[in-house]
Amino acid sequence: MLQKEQRSCFEIVSKFGEARVGKLHTNHGDYETPVFMPVGTNANVKLTDTMRLKEIGAGIILGNSYHLAVRPGLDVIRLHGGLHQFMGWKGGILTDSGGFQVFSLRKLRDIGDDGVLITSPVDGSKMLLTPELSMEIQSTLNSDIVMVLDHCPGPEDSYTESMVSAKRTYNWAMRCLKHGVNEHQLLFAIAQGGVYEDLRKLSAEQLSQLPFDGFAIGGLSLGEPFEKTLYLTQITVSALPSENPRYFMGGGSPALIIQLVEMGVDMFDSVFPTRLARHGAALTWKGRLNIKSARFKRDLQPIEENCDCFVCQNYSKSYLHHLFDRKEVLGGILLTYHNLHFMMKFMNKIRNSIEDGTFKTLKREVLDVYGKGKKADLYVDAAISDNNNGRYN
Repeated sequence: MLQKEQRSCFEIVSKFGEARVGKLHTNHGDYETPVFMPVGTNANVKLTDTMRLKEIGAGIILGNSYHLAVRPGLDVIRLHGGLHQFMGWKGGILTDSGGFQVFSLRKLRDIGDDGVLITSPVDGSKMLLTPELSMEIQSTLNSDIVMVLDHCPGPEDSYTESMVSAKRTYNWAMRCLKHGVNEHQLLFAIAQGGVYEDLRKLSAEQLSQLPFDGFAIGGLSLGEPFEKTLYLTQITVSALPSENPRYFMGGGSPALIIQLVEMGVDMFDSVFPTRLARHGAALTWKGRLNIKSARFKRDLQPIEENCDCFVCQNYSKSYLHHLFDRKEVLGGILLTYHNLHFMMKFMNKIRNSIEDGTFKTLKREVLDVYGKGKKADLYVDAAISDNNNGRYN
Protein backbone atom coordinates (compact mmCIF):
# COMPACT_ATOMS: atom_id res chain seq x y z
CA MET A 1 0.00 0.00 0.00
CA LEU A 2 1.37 3.44 -0.89
CA GLN A 3 2.31 5.41 2.22
CA LYS A 4 2.26 8.81 0.59
CA GLU A 5 -0.96 10.83 0.76
CA GLN A 6 -1.13 13.70 -1.70
CA ARG A 7 -1.51 17.06 0.02
CA SER A 8 -2.33 20.50 -1.26
CA CYS A 9 1.13 22.09 -1.23
CA PHE A 10 0.63 24.36 -4.23
CA GLU A 11 -1.88 26.99 -5.28
CA ILE A 12 -2.09 28.97 -8.50
CA VAL A 13 -2.49 32.67 -7.80
CA SER A 14 -2.49 34.18 -11.31
CA LYS A 15 -2.17 33.07 -14.93
CA PHE A 16 -1.25 34.55 -18.30
CA GLY A 17 -1.92 31.84 -20.88
CA GLU A 18 -0.16 28.78 -19.49
CA ALA A 19 2.34 30.86 -17.50
CA ARG A 20 1.34 31.02 -13.88
CA VAL A 21 2.23 32.62 -10.57
CA GLY A 22 1.85 30.19 -7.72
CA LYS A 23 2.61 29.65 -4.07
CA LEU A 24 4.50 26.58 -2.90
CA HIS A 25 3.95 25.64 0.73
CA THR A 26 6.87 23.91 2.48
CA ASN A 27 7.86 23.13 6.04
CA HIS A 28 10.24 26.09 5.98
CA GLY A 29 7.99 28.69 4.45
CA ASP A 30 5.85 29.57 1.46
CA TYR A 31 7.56 30.53 -1.79
CA GLU A 32 6.26 32.34 -4.85
CA THR A 33 6.70 30.65 -8.18
CA PRO A 34 8.12 30.76 -10.80
CA VAL A 35 11.17 30.35 -8.59
CA PHE A 36 14.89 29.98 -9.27
CA MET A 37 16.77 27.80 -6.78
CA PRO A 38 20.56 28.22 -6.41
CA VAL A 39 22.53 24.96 -6.42
CA GLY A 40 24.42 24.03 -3.25
CA THR A 41 25.58 20.48 -3.92
CA ASN A 42 27.83 20.09 -0.89
CA ALA A 43 25.66 22.05 1.56
CA ASN A 44 26.96 25.35 0.22
CA VAL A 45 26.34 27.55 -2.80
CA LYS A 46 29.84 28.17 -4.08
CA LEU A 47 31.50 31.46 -3.09
CA THR A 48 28.64 32.70 -0.96
CA ASP A 49 26.98 32.05 2.40
CA THR A 50 23.48 31.77 3.80
CA MET A 51 23.42 35.36 5.08
CA ARG A 52 24.02 36.70 1.57
CA LEU A 53 21.58 34.22 0.05
CA LYS A 54 18.89 35.50 2.39
CA GLU A 55 19.88 39.10 1.63
CA ILE A 56 19.38 38.68 -2.12
CA GLY A 57 16.01 37.00 -1.60
CA ALA A 58 16.79 33.33 -2.27
CA GLY A 59 14.05 31.10 -0.91
CA ILE A 60 14.83 27.48 -1.79
CA ILE A 61 18.32 26.11 -2.37
CA LEU A 62 19.52 22.67 -3.47
CA GLY A 63 21.62 20.01 -1.80
CA ASN A 64 22.76 16.66 -3.22
CA SER A 65 21.88 13.67 -1.10
CA TYR A 66 24.47 11.32 -2.61
CA HIS A 67 27.45 13.63 -2.11
CA LEU A 68 26.34 14.58 1.41
CA ALA A 69 25.90 10.93 2.33
CA VAL A 70 29.52 10.32 1.24
CA ARG A 71 30.92 13.44 2.90
CA PRO A 72 30.45 14.54 5.60
CA GLY A 73 28.29 11.45 6.08
CA LEU A 74 24.85 11.03 7.59
CA ASP A 75 26.24 10.61 11.11
CA VAL A 76 27.50 14.19 10.99
CA ILE A 77 24.19 15.48 9.62
CA ARG A 78 22.34 13.67 12.42
CA LEU A 79 24.53 15.37 15.02
CA HIS A 80 23.25 18.71 13.76
CA GLY A 81 19.62 17.60 13.56
CA GLY A 82 19.37 17.86 9.77
CA LEU A 83 20.72 19.73 6.77
CA HIS A 84 19.13 23.09 7.68
CA GLN A 85 20.98 23.25 10.98
CA PHE A 86 24.19 21.85 9.49
CA MET A 87 24.46 24.66 6.95
CA GLY A 88 22.71 27.38 8.93
CA TRP A 89 19.89 27.90 6.44
CA LYS A 90 16.36 28.72 7.57
CA GLY A 91 14.79 28.72 4.12
CA GLY A 92 13.65 25.84 1.94
CA ILE A 93 15.88 23.00 0.79
CA LEU A 94 15.32 20.63 -2.11
CA THR A 95 17.56 17.56 -2.21
CA ASP A 96 18.40 15.70 -5.39
CA SER A 97 18.10 11.95 -4.98
CA GLY A 98 21.42 10.97 -6.52
CA GLY A 99 19.76 10.20 -9.83
CA PHE A 100 21.84 12.85 -11.54
CA GLN A 101 24.96 10.86 -10.67
CA VAL A 102 23.50 7.98 -12.67
CA PHE A 103 24.15 10.25 -15.65
CA SER A 104 27.22 12.24 -14.64
CA LEU A 105 29.25 9.37 -13.14
CA ARG A 106 28.73 6.89 -15.95
CA LYS A 107 32.30 5.64 -15.77
CA LEU A 108 31.98 5.11 -12.03
CA ARG A 109 28.65 3.32 -11.77
CA ASP A 110 26.97 0.01 -12.47
CA ILE A 111 23.21 0.24 -12.83
CA GLY A 112 20.54 -2.44 -12.52
CA ASP A 113 16.88 -2.75 -11.62
CA ASP A 114 17.67 -2.92 -7.90
CA GLY A 115 19.66 0.32 -7.85
CA VAL A 116 22.95 1.81 -8.92
CA LEU A 117 26.39 0.95 -7.55
CA ILE A 118 28.36 4.20 -7.50
CA THR A 119 32.08 4.59 -6.90
CA SER A 120 32.74 7.93 -5.22
CA PRO A 121 34.99 10.29 -7.22
CA VAL A 122 36.04 11.76 -3.86
CA ASP A 123 37.40 8.77 -1.96
CA GLY A 124 36.71 5.67 -4.07
CA SER A 125 34.10 4.30 -1.67
CA LYS A 126 31.22 2.30 -3.12
CA MET A 127 27.52 2.76 -2.43
CA LEU A 128 24.60 0.70 -3.73
CA LEU A 129 22.08 3.50 -4.07
CA THR A 130 18.55 2.08 -4.11
CA PRO A 131 15.25 3.98 -4.07
CA GLU A 132 14.80 2.98 -0.44
CA LEU A 133 18.28 4.17 0.58
CA SER A 134 17.77 7.46 -1.27
CA MET A 135 14.59 8.04 0.73
CA GLU A 136 16.38 7.16 3.98
CA ILE A 137 19.22 9.56 3.18
CA GLN A 138 16.85 12.39 2.34
CA SER A 139 14.76 11.70 5.43
CA THR A 140 17.93 12.09 7.51
CA LEU A 141 18.83 15.29 5.68
CA ASN A 142 15.25 16.39 6.49
CA SER A 143 14.96 18.56 3.39
CA ASP A 144 11.66 20.20 2.49
CA ILE A 145 11.40 18.70 -0.99
CA VAL A 146 12.59 15.17 -1.72
CA MET A 147 13.25 13.86 -5.23
CA VAL A 148 12.67 10.22 -6.16
CA LEU A 149 15.62 8.19 -7.40
CA ASP A 150 15.49 8.14 -11.19
CA HIS A 151 17.51 6.74 -14.07
CA CYS A 152 18.62 9.70 -16.18
CA PRO A 153 19.66 8.75 -19.74
CA GLY A 154 21.88 10.82 -21.97
CA PRO A 155 20.80 12.53 -25.20
CA GLU A 156 22.89 10.02 -27.16
CA ASP A 157 21.10 6.99 -25.69
CA SER A 158 19.09 4.82 -28.07
CA TYR A 159 15.33 4.46 -28.02
CA THR A 160 15.64 1.08 -26.30
CA GLU A 161 18.03 2.43 -23.66
CA SER A 162 15.76 5.40 -22.99
CA MET A 163 12.71 3.14 -22.72
CA VAL A 164 14.51 0.96 -20.17
CA SER A 165 15.49 4.03 -18.12
CA ALA A 166 11.92 5.40 -18.22
CA LYS A 167 10.47 2.07 -17.03
CA ARG A 168 13.12 1.84 -14.32
CA THR A 169 12.36 5.42 -13.25
CA TYR A 170 8.67 4.55 -12.88
CA ASN A 171 9.40 1.41 -10.87
CA TRP A 172 11.82 3.28 -8.65
CA ALA A 173 9.24 6.02 -8.12
CA MET A 174 6.78 3.40 -6.91
CA ARG A 175 9.36 2.06 -4.49
CA CYS A 176 10.07 5.56 -3.19
CA LEU A 177 6.37 6.05 -2.52
CA LYS A 178 6.09 2.73 -0.73
CA HIS A 179 9.09 3.49 1.45
CA GLY A 180 7.84 6.97 2.28
CA VAL A 181 9.50 10.10 3.68
CA ASN A 182 9.04 12.26 6.78
CA GLU A 183 5.49 13.49 7.23
CA HIS A 184 6.32 17.13 6.50
CA GLN A 185 8.49 16.42 3.44
CA LEU A 186 7.15 16.89 -0.09
CA LEU A 187 7.96 14.13 -2.59
CA PHE A 188 8.44 14.91 -6.28
CA ALA A 189 8.54 12.41 -9.16
CA ILE A 190 10.80 12.86 -12.19
CA ALA A 191 9.63 12.23 -15.76
CA GLN A 192 12.27 10.79 -18.06
CA GLY A 193 12.23 9.35 -21.59
CA GLY A 194 15.40 10.67 -23.19
CA VAL A 195 14.95 12.62 -26.41
CA TYR A 196 11.95 10.57 -27.57
CA GLU A 197 8.54 12.23 -27.67
CA ASP A 198 6.39 9.16 -27.01
CA LEU A 199 8.55 8.00 -24.10
CA ARG A 200 8.46 11.47 -22.55
CA LYS A 201 4.68 11.59 -22.78
CA LEU A 202 4.23 8.05 -21.45
CA SER A 203 6.57 8.64 -18.51
CA ALA A 204 4.74 11.82 -17.51
CA GLU A 205 1.30 10.23 -17.89
CA GLN A 206 2.20 7.18 -15.80
CA LEU A 207 3.77 9.17 -12.99
CA SER A 208 0.81 11.57 -12.97
CA GLN A 209 -1.41 8.73 -11.80
CA LEU A 210 0.59 8.43 -8.59
CA PRO A 211 0.10 10.62 -5.47
CA PHE A 212 3.20 12.82 -5.73
CA ASP A 213 3.28 16.38 -4.45
CA GLY A 214 5.05 17.68 -7.54
CA PHE A 215 6.55 16.58 -10.83
CA ALA A 216 9.91 17.29 -12.42
CA ILE A 217 11.09 17.24 -16.01
CA GLY A 218 14.43 15.46 -15.90
CA GLY A 219 17.05 14.41 -18.42
CA LEU A 220 16.91 17.52 -20.61
CA SER A 221 19.31 20.44 -21.12
CA LEU A 222 22.08 17.85 -21.25
CA GLY A 223 23.54 18.77 -24.63
CA GLU A 224 20.64 18.22 -27.02
CA PRO A 225 19.74 21.12 -29.37
CA PHE A 226 18.02 23.99 -27.59
CA GLU A 227 14.87 23.80 -29.72
CA LYS A 228 14.59 20.10 -28.89
CA THR A 229 14.80 20.92 -25.20
CA LEU A 230 11.86 23.28 -25.60
CA TYR A 231 9.82 20.84 -27.70
CA LEU A 232 10.32 17.86 -25.39
CA THR A 233 9.58 19.97 -22.33
CA GLN A 234 6.30 21.06 -23.90
CA ILE A 235 5.38 17.42 -24.57
CA THR A 236 6.18 16.48 -20.99
CA VAL A 237 4.42 19.42 -19.36
CA SER A 238 1.25 18.80 -21.37
CA ALA A 239 1.00 15.35 -19.77
CA LEU A 240 1.56 16.53 -16.18
CA PRO A 241 -1.22 17.62 -13.79
CA SER A 242 -1.88 21.35 -13.83
CA GLU A 243 -2.66 21.50 -10.11
CA ASN A 244 0.85 20.39 -9.06
CA PRO A 245 4.13 22.31 -9.20
CA ARG A 246 6.28 21.52 -12.25
CA TYR A 247 10.04 21.61 -11.90
CA PHE A 248 12.56 21.73 -14.77
CA MET A 249 15.78 20.23 -13.45
CA GLY A 250 19.00 21.97 -14.47
CA GLY A 251 17.61 24.96 -16.37
CA GLY A 252 18.95 28.36 -15.48
CA SER A 253 19.58 30.72 -18.36
CA PRO A 254 17.14 33.61 -18.85
CA ALA A 255 16.39 32.47 -22.42
CA LEU A 256 15.43 28.99 -21.29
CA ILE A 257 13.53 30.01 -18.17
CA ILE A 258 11.34 32.61 -19.88
CA GLN A 259 10.21 30.12 -22.53
CA LEU A 260 9.58 27.30 -20.07
CA VAL A 261 7.56 29.60 -17.81
CA GLU A 262 5.37 30.29 -20.83
CA MET A 263 4.68 26.53 -20.99
CA GLY A 264 3.63 26.40 -17.34
CA VAL A 265 6.87 25.39 -15.59
CA ASP A 266 7.17 26.71 -12.03
CA MET A 267 10.58 25.77 -10.61
CA PHE A 268 14.15 25.95 -11.88
CA ASP A 269 17.66 25.26 -10.64
CA SER A 270 21.03 25.64 -12.30
CA VAL A 271 24.70 26.39 -11.82
CA PHE A 272 24.36 29.01 -14.56
CA PRO A 273 24.76 32.22 -12.48
CA THR A 274 27.36 30.90 -10.05
CA ARG A 275 29.58 29.18 -12.59
CA LEU A 276 29.52 32.20 -14.88
CA ALA A 277 30.56 34.33 -11.90
CA ARG A 278 33.56 32.14 -11.13
CA HIS A 279 34.69 32.53 -14.73
CA GLY A 280 34.34 36.31 -14.72
CA ALA A 281 30.97 36.73 -16.44
CA ALA A 282 28.22 38.98 -15.11
CA LEU A 283 24.53 38.77 -15.96
CA THR A 284 22.94 42.09 -16.90
CA TRP A 285 19.75 43.30 -18.53
CA LYS A 286 21.82 44.02 -21.62
CA GLY A 287 23.33 40.54 -21.79
CA ARG A 288 26.35 38.70 -20.49
CA LEU A 289 29.39 40.81 -19.68
CA ASN A 290 32.96 39.45 -19.54
CA ILE A 291 34.54 41.43 -16.74
CA LYS A 292 37.99 40.03 -17.63
CA SER A 293 37.98 41.95 -20.90
CA ALA A 294 40.76 44.55 -21.12
CA ARG A 295 38.22 47.24 -22.02
CA PHE A 296 37.09 47.35 -18.40
CA LYS A 297 40.52 48.07 -16.91
CA ARG A 298 39.72 51.77 -16.49
CA ASP A 299 35.92 51.58 -16.46
CA LEU A 300 34.68 53.40 -13.36
CA GLN A 301 31.04 52.38 -13.83
CA PRO A 302 29.35 49.50 -11.95
CA ILE A 303 28.36 46.30 -13.70
CA GLU A 304 24.88 47.72 -14.17
CA GLU A 305 24.01 51.34 -13.41
CA ASN A 306 20.43 50.69 -12.27
CA CYS A 307 21.24 47.61 -10.19
CA ASP A 308 20.63 48.02 -6.46
CA CYS A 309 22.80 45.06 -5.38
CA PHE A 310 25.66 45.58 -2.92
CA VAL A 311 28.27 44.98 -5.61
CA CYS A 312 26.96 47.54 -8.08
CA GLN A 313 26.47 50.06 -5.29
CA ASN A 314 30.09 49.82 -4.15
CA TYR A 315 32.46 48.53 -6.85
CA SER A 316 33.49 49.52 -10.37
CA LYS A 317 34.06 47.26 -13.35
CA SER A 318 37.68 48.40 -13.16
CA TYR A 319 38.04 46.98 -9.64
CA LEU A 320 36.34 43.71 -10.55
CA HIS A 321 38.55 43.42 -13.62
CA HIS A 322 41.59 43.89 -11.36
CA LEU A 323 40.44 41.13 -9.00
CA PHE A 324 40.11 38.62 -11.83
CA ASP A 325 43.36 39.79 -13.40
CA ARG A 326 45.14 39.05 -10.10
CA LYS A 327 43.14 35.83 -9.61
CA GLU A 328 41.70 37.08 -6.33
CA VAL A 329 38.86 34.92 -4.96
CA LEU A 330 36.97 38.08 -4.03
CA GLY A 331 36.22 38.66 -7.71
CA GLY A 332 34.23 35.46 -7.92
CA ILE A 333 32.53 36.16 -4.60
CA LEU A 334 31.33 39.58 -5.74
CA LEU A 335 30.15 38.37 -9.16
CA THR A 336 28.36 35.43 -7.53
CA TYR A 337 26.45 37.89 -5.35
CA HIS A 338 25.57 40.06 -8.34
CA ASN A 339 24.52 37.17 -10.59
CA LEU A 340 22.29 35.56 -7.96
CA HIS A 341 20.79 38.97 -7.20
CA PHE A 342 20.09 39.33 -10.93
CA MET A 343 18.35 35.94 -11.03
CA MET A 344 16.12 36.80 -8.07
CA LYS A 345 15.15 40.12 -9.69
CA PHE A 346 14.60 38.32 -13.00
CA MET A 347 12.16 35.85 -11.44
CA ASN A 348 10.36 38.70 -9.68
CA LYS A 349 9.98 40.48 -13.02
CA ILE A 350 8.53 37.32 -14.53
CA ARG A 351 5.98 36.98 -11.73
CA ASN A 352 4.99 40.63 -12.01
CA SER A 353 4.64 40.40 -15.79
CA ILE A 354 2.30 37.41 -15.50
CA GLU A 355 0.16 39.26 -13.02
CA ASP A 356 -0.01 42.55 -14.94
CA GLY A 357 -0.32 41.02 -18.42
CA THR A 358 3.07 42.18 -19.80
CA PHE A 359 4.67 38.74 -19.98
CA LYS A 360 4.91 38.72 -23.80
CA THR A 361 6.77 42.02 -23.75
CA LEU A 362 9.22 40.78 -21.14
CA LYS A 363 9.77 37.58 -23.10
CA ARG A 364 10.69 39.55 -26.24
CA GLU A 365 13.11 41.72 -24.26
CA VAL A 366 14.83 38.71 -22.70
CA LEU A 367 15.15 36.78 -25.96
CA ASP A 368 16.49 39.86 -27.73
CA VAL A 369 19.38 39.84 -25.27
CA TYR A 370 19.88 36.19 -24.26
CA GLY A 371 18.32 34.23 -27.11
CA LYS A 372 20.75 34.94 -29.93
CA GLY A 373 21.99 31.40 -30.36
CA LYS A 374 25.00 31.29 -28.07
CA LYS A 375 24.87 27.98 -26.24
CA ALA A 376 26.41 29.48 -23.10
CA ASP A 377 23.58 32.03 -22.99
CA LEU A 378 20.87 29.42 -23.52
CA TYR A 379 21.72 26.99 -20.77
CA VAL A 380 24.49 25.47 -18.72
CA ASP A 381 24.14 21.75 -18.26
CA ALA A 382 25.70 18.64 -16.85
CA ALA A 383 27.56 17.89 -20.05
CA ILE A 384 29.87 20.83 -19.41
CA SER A 385 30.08 20.62 -15.62
CA ASP A 386 33.35 21.35 -13.85
CA ASN A 387 35.60 18.27 -14.05
CA ASN A 388 32.53 16.22 -15.10
CA ASN A 389 32.57 14.43 -11.76
CA GLY A 390 29.00 14.98 -10.70
CA ARG A 391 29.70 17.93 -8.41
CA TYR A 392 27.72 20.33 -10.47
CA ASN A 393 27.50 23.59 -8.56
